[in-house]
Amino acid sequence: MQYRNIQEVRIARPSQDGDRVAIHRVTGMRHAAMDPILMLDELRSQSRADFGGGFPAHPHRGMQTLTYLKQGGIIHEDNLGNRGEIRGGGAQWMSAGRGIIHSEMPTSDTGGLHGFQLWVNLARRDKMSPPRYRDVSMTELAHVEQDGWSATAIAGHWHIAQTGDDGESVTGPLDELAERASILDLSLQPDTSVDLRVSDVESVLGYIYDGSVLHAGSEIGLQRLLVTSLGDTWRLKAGSQGASLLLMRGEPLGEPVAHYGPFVMNTPAEIEQALREYQAGTFGSVESMSVA
Repeated sequence: MQYRNIQEVRIARPSQDGDRVAIHRVTGMRHAAMDPILMLDELRSQSRADFGGGFPAHPHRGMQTLTYLKQGGIIHEDNLGNRGEIRGGGAQWMSAGRGIIHSEMPTSDTGGLHGFQLWVNLARRDKMSPPRYRDVSMTELAHVEQDGWSATAIAGHWHIAQTGDDGESVTGPLDELAERASILDLSLQPDTSVDLRVSDVESVLGYIYDGSVLHAGSEIGLQRLLVTSLGDTWRLKAGSQGASLLLMRGEPLGEPVAHYGPFVMNTPAEIEQALREYQAGTFGSVESMSVA
């Protein structure tokens, strides 16, 4: 058993995106230890003024998005005719592939919003594949609870153990995302520690959104992304107030990343091509989108 260490702590910085939506963001576009995770946004406010404008129609190419909500409601709509609505505890996944235009807007009855959006890279061979979309309700996600901890698996297979027990395994239903990345929402009671069994070739990350994690005698608190070294086991211990983390892992692609706005490709020339094609209208029309 080779234990992972926290090799870096990255701070989520306040920013805005969409129609002035307040977010905290961690980027990792060319960070080898985060590959294939490109970016993580946390949206968290009880004031509709911070998110009411939502994310009106905009394009993507060459990457995937995952939106996971803890509170509130979000409506997805795209130019391929997909429309889905999720509430707290649900998730929406989209692979932009060769090009899609979509919007994500808060439902009219959402007075407070807490959720996350992940950007996950696509392999070079998949970047020009057909776009795909799926939403998953809270009841479809996989939940497990043990003494001292609870978890919700969104994508991928996870094994969680405490000292002296065989642990529990849980597998998320979002197989489409699990092809590239696995996602788990984990909550620990105060001073509880667990071992996560992982592949020793994967990037493994944890974003703290409540409480704190103990590391080297100190507590690491809110809005911090923990980047780990290699190993097959990550021992996590919660601080005195407990901890809730969004855990992410995936096998690195090891491919060059060219990024411009909503496009993630391998070369600057491919970015230029995406811009030309979007401007020429080859991504499709948004006229049928009610929230365009």
